[in-house]
Amino acid sequence: MTNTAQINEAGTGNAENAENAGNAGKPANAAGSAHGASSARGTAPADGPVNRSPRVNFAQAAPKAFRALIGFDAAAREGLDPALVELVQIRSSQLNKCAYCLHMHTSDARKAGESEERLHMVAVWEEAAHFFTAKERAALALTEAVTLVAQGGVPDEVYDRAATHFDDAELARLLALIFTINTWNRLALSTGKVPGTDER
Repeated sequence: MTNTAQINEAGTGNAENAENAGNAGKPANAAGSAHGASSARGTAPADGPVNRSPRVNFAQAAPKAFRALIGFDAAAREGLDPALVELVQIRSSQLNKCAYCLHMHTSDARKAGESEERLHMVAVWEEAAHFFTAKERAALALTEAVTLVAQGGVPDEVYDRAATHFDDAELARLLALIFTINTWNRLALSTGKVPGTDER
């Protein structure tokens, strides 16, 4: 089943409508097209910032890749604890500084009943270990290692710690989930998604 959070995360649906609403009343050449295949560099007024048209709508410009990503995401989260899924997505979004995805997944977690205390502690989960289960801490450690893989790889101790809490099939899906949220983060950052515009 397609996850609507991820559809909006890629830049379609209500998030896009909210962006277009901000362009209401502007001439077509000033507002640009939310469905263009590429972004325009615009011109710089003498006393103001560069005017830019909206960046590429990834879902429309690359529909096969977009659908494949949705399918990969759905397969990754299948059978995983929904609360753990949100924690992983929140931590990756924090590390990648993706405000768009962070807003989306903290909102989803609240709607699912996650506590404000735990949401505030995700960024410092190692120092606030008692807020999370051993399984969640293992998943968060793996999330950090994979997200920051260029800084030190995925250490054996981090992988082995996760492997004590997840069987092979679960661990593979957890890794896939981490891969997917990292891709969503990069997609949102690259296409200039505005945090807070998710209005599902």
